[in-house]
Amino acid sequence: MAKIMGNHSRYSDYHHYLHTDCLSHGYSFFFLKKRTDVITLLQQTDRPDGAFITEFFMEEIQQESGNQEPSFLASLAIIGICTSFGANTVFVKIGLSGLGVFTNAGLRFLIASLTISLWAYLTNRSIVIKKTQLRELLILSAIFICQLGLFNLGLSLTYASRGALIINLQPFFVLILAHFFIPGDPFTCKKLIGILLGFAGVTIMFLEKNNVSSDLRSGDFLMLASVFLWAVNAIYTKKIISGFVPFQLVLYPGIISVPVFFLAGFLWDRQMIGTVDMTIVGALLYQSLITASFGFVAWIHMLRKYGAVTLHSYIFILPVSGVLLGGLILDEPVGTANIILALVLIVTGIIVVHSDFSFVRRRLGW
Repeated sequence: MAKIMGNHSRYSDYHHYLHTDCLSHGYSFFFLKKRTDVITLLQQTDRPDGAFITEFFMEEIQQESGNQEPSFLASLAIIGICTSFGANTVFVKIGLSGLGVFTNAGLRFLIASLTISLWAYLTNRSIVIKKTQLRELLILSAIFICQLGLFNLGLSLTYASRGALIINLQPFFVLILAHFFIPGDPFTCKKLIGILLGFAGVTIMFLEKNNVSSDLRSGDFLMLASVFLWAVNAIYTKKIISGFVPFQLVLYPGIISVPVFFLAGFLWDRQMIGTVDMTIVGALLYQSLITASFGFVAWIHMLRKYGAVTLHSYIFILPVSGVLLGGLILDEPVGTANIILALVLIVTGIIVVHSDFSFVRRRLGW
């Protein structure tokens, strides 16, 4: 086992994919494809809400048997982190009520980039890249900027609760793209069932007619396009990650995006900075610090200690918290039959994809 883990050339035989996630705040997680002895390689994506900071810690590969079981307090902490990630769309929506679509993104990534740079400095992590890596970073940054721009623009038109549901299609898009662009990742019956459940949920949401305006539908489709680009981002990152220190793929797209978003805000935001009160400031700091920075560091700590398999068993909390908090904080209509059914289908799809059902298979003798 030690020989396998120490041989980098063997990593290509073990594909681990980012789930959701999102430094967008921070929420980013892996789709794992387990082998008998290798459990995971985490990609931290902070993006459900758009602050997609995708963090792939290749050095975090761990054995399932070597991870601790979380205590009751640790489980509460993991639930809290997942809830904060899921709530990110709500706080982005609040921020957009006082800041322009692109200005909000620029400020968010400015704060997040400074915070992560400070974290890297304090933990002695190198931020230096090679000249040959610049092209790959520019491509990744272009995808990221388009993805986040569409995310903020779409969320400005739709409800945060609907955005939270659409964001959780990201892992399903990753599975589909990985099948075509990542060698050795065939579709399985479990993946297909999970994907069908997830897309069925969003289809039902799109079919809702009561109190759904044309702007709302436009926002939903912009969010869907953003989530697809997020999946493209994850696949491209998987292709280039071997040449980087993983957190650099989070830091540099954020840094490069800041002037682009500020320029876009100057050109296209109706008002770059509107009425700013403590609520708007708090929402901006939440996006930048709670999810994209502190949440990112906390998630990595939990990953090291408990492993990705354990942490992924909590990811169904993301769409649930996003939808419920959208109703509680923003008073959005989340009690409709379509939204409830869409939530159930998407959560079920996530659970199907991330569970190995070994207990059930043993019982059935499979």
